[in-house]
Parts: sequence; structure tokens; C-alpha cells
Amino acid sequence: MKNYIQELGVVPSIAEPVVIFCNNNRTIAQAKEPRSHHRFKHILRCYHLLREMGSRGDCRMNRVSSAENTADPLTKPMSQISHTQHLDKMGLRSIGDWLQVKWEIVRIGDLEANGIGLHVI
Repeated sequence: MKNYIQELGVVPSIAEPVVIFCNNNRTIAQAKEPRSHHRFKHILRCYHLLREMGSRGDCRMNRVSSAENTADPLTKPMSQISHTQHLDKMGLRSIGDWLQVKWEIVRIGDLEANGIGLHVI
């Protein structure tokens, strides 16, 4: 994973382990725990990979609360206020914010100078 991120050129080098944030305690425990449970047979490959990467020092799993989990709007429904706050954290904006045009009426003296009565701000 470190090599892949380094090849992308997102960061010049990765000396520290990549931090994977998760808001599910059971998932974090299962990824760190070497023993397996029969209920998790269908997802063991993922956890083996995470365990292997963790033992090599490539990644580290950290707990993040749902209130601070920026990716929550992508995974579950939430209130409009919470959804908007999370989108702001991600840097996403509504298309309406980009397309808003404000108009102002100019004085009569300005009309003679440029021939139009409305200006886009």
C-alpha cells in the first residue's frame, strides 16, 4: 500500500504507517485478532490482508466516532444538518452554490457609459 500511494505522488514519501479510520469496534478487533470465527469466514481474506499489512507496519487501524467520520454520508442516511457538515469537511459543494449568479442594478450614469443596466457580480 505504501508503494502504491508513493507512486500516485500524493505525498513525497511514506515513512509512517497508513492510518485506516473505522467507526466499528468489532471490525477493528477482528482485523487485529489472529484467531478466526466461523461467522466471519466470508470476509476473512480482507482481515488477513489487514493483519499482514499491520504486522509489516504498512497500516494501522484507528477508531473514529460516527460524528467525526467524514465518509459517513457515503455509507448511510443522516439528517440534513449532519449531512451538510460532513460534505463541508470533504470539501464538496452543491452545484447550486457554483451556479449562483447575483445581480445588481447600477445607477443611470453607469448606463450611459456601458449601455447595460444590470451587471453580474
